Amino acid sequence: MGLSDKIQNAAQDVAGKAKEAVGKATDNDKLEAEGHKDQASASVKKTGEDVKDVFKS
Repeated sequence: MGLSDKIQNAAQDVAGKAKEAVGKATDNDKLEAEGHKDQASASVKKTGEDVKDVFKS
């Protein structure tokens, strides 16, 4: 896994957290759900990449 992939996943996670926070603050359930989805997607990608890294070692 390349460094750029790790950076993109981290950025997606941070963006998801920001969306979730803004959604909570503005009582916008849709935006909050999008934030959760972005975080979950980033987490799944990170887990897949971690598994690849284990097998490369």
